[in-house]
Amino acid sequence: MSGGGRVQGLSRSCILLIVIAGMERFAFKGVASNLVTYLTDVVQMSNSSAAKTVNSWCGFTSMLPLLVAPLADSFWDRYSTILTSSFVYVLGLGAVASTATIWTWSPPSNKSSPAFLFWSLCLISLGQGAYNPSLQAFGADQLDHDEELPSSKDDKSSNKKSLFFQWWYFGVCSGSLLGVILMSYIQDNFGWILGFAIPMFAMITSVAIFTCGNRIYAYKPDKSIDSKPFQNILQVIKVTASKLVNGRIRINLPDDKSDVGELELQEKPLCDQKFGSNGGFDGNPRNKTYLLENAKIVLRLLPIWAMLLMFAVIFQQPATFFTKQGMTMKRNIGRNFKIPPATLQSAITLSIILMMPLYDKVLIPITQIVTRNQKGITVMQRMGVGMFLSIIAMIIAAVVETKRLEISRKMSSLGSETVELSIFWLLPQYVLLGISDIFTVVGMQEFFYNEVPVRMRTMGFALYTSVFGLGSFLSALMISVIEAFTSSGGRQSWFSDDMREDGLDKYYWLLALASTLSLLFYAIFSKFYTTTSELENGNCK
Repeated sequence: MSGGGRVQGLSRSCILLIVIAGMERFAFKGVASNLVTYLTDVVQMSNSSAAKTVNSWCGFTSMLPLLVAPLADSFWDRYSTILTSSFVYVLGLGAVASTATIWTWSPPSNKSSPAFLFWSLCLISLGQGAYNPSLQAFGADQLDHDEELPSSKDDKSSNKKSLFFQWWYFGVCSGSLLGVILMSYIQDNFGWILGFAIPMFAMITSVAIFTCGNRIYAYKPDKSIDSKPFQNILQVIKVTASKLVNGRIRINLPDDKSDVGELELQEKPLCDQKFGSNGGFDGNPRNKTYLLENAKIVLRLLPIWAMLLMFAVIFQQPATFFTKQGMTMKRNIGRNFKIPPATLQSAITLSIILMMPLYDKVLIPITQIVTRNQKGITVMQRMGVGMFLSIIAMIIAAVVETKRLEISRKMSSLGSETVELSIFWLLPQYVLLGISDIFTVVGMQEFFYNEVPVRMRTMGFALYTSVFGLGSFLSALMISVIEAFTSSGGRQSWFSDDMREDGLDKYYWLLALASTLSLLFYAIFSKFYTTTSELENGNCK
């Protein structure tokens, strides 16, 4: 069982796991934040190819939890999953570091070299795909009131969950901040070998610390080992499709006796079903209706999940085009020091770290008075506010880029891409994205955690990360389509390698417009969405 020694209402095991999560983010950001520069300067990729590679890799990394989490939920315990996946994670980090070592003496000259880097990055993705959702679910298991699911019945437990997710995000942002600032500086000034080796050793250290905490962890007994969440989701898709055709279906539901159960799909609201104390309908994991209804809970999250994708697309910009923008701007501080463009990403995490306490101490008390709600604003309202702020950030980014292009074209006769515009003009868009994260990202973690059954908690965190995974792929797809369309007929692409002739301002306006439409549909879906706590209390809309 977890030990005492609570800080801010959290147990020692929670705090230790938050520190470990921060170390993992340091390792990941140490590789990811400046990867686009590594690809363009060392691997000799074009700007668009490097951006698509980074987006695709980040997307693959974030989507993998959807594949791995059902296995962890159904067959493995979280502690073993964390240890196993951390080994794969470290192996991937070591392989990436080896590419920098090899290419220092022999620059990449054929297709096999980038392929080795790609497979090294895939190892990192595979390790992180199991590691991150399992670690966060394991951290949430340390909470005292953890038996009432999908959501707690008392405000004290609910507030503790919110506190945990906020401090968890504070921890990972602190690790990200250090990874972006320190590793970008080291990579730009001391080389890629040291710049990739340090994240690997940081991850090894975090695994060692994790194993040292064995005595204080709370290991939750598995009360529903016979359920198979992933199979349930596939099964309910089949049921729903059949319902549209026939209105009734006879299906085989997985259980020990392979019984054939008949399901009447009636036009009854979901809240009419009875919730059990362990986070599912009827409370019995062997019950066929319980299995089906738990899967339906996940499926009804999909409209909200889909509307968050444009936020995830915007989330990809700081590590790609924002960084390339910064490379063409005035970066000097004094005579000798130049700011590495990737370090501006630290403004996002720094704004989160500085603003997070204000969220609790200032914003929540004000909203509590206005809304007369103990939490101030609901989780769904919190996500919506963050989406709105991200749209404002993209509008500012478009305006700044328009100004940069205007100055760049006036200076084109000088033959230099660097413009007389300070890189600090990019700060507002970074800071706004950081503030939007406080609302949307923390809200997403709490939302998906609370809305899934107890047996599917790792899957809940996988749904959260998959938003950013699919968002990365969507970003890469948008770049490909826009590049093909804008470069037709001999015209300059919006993503031209010549930063004096690109059309990033138009791209940012397009993202702002698409995100506005997503926010509109999100508001509509949220209005008609019924949370599991409302279903549990019988408060249907």
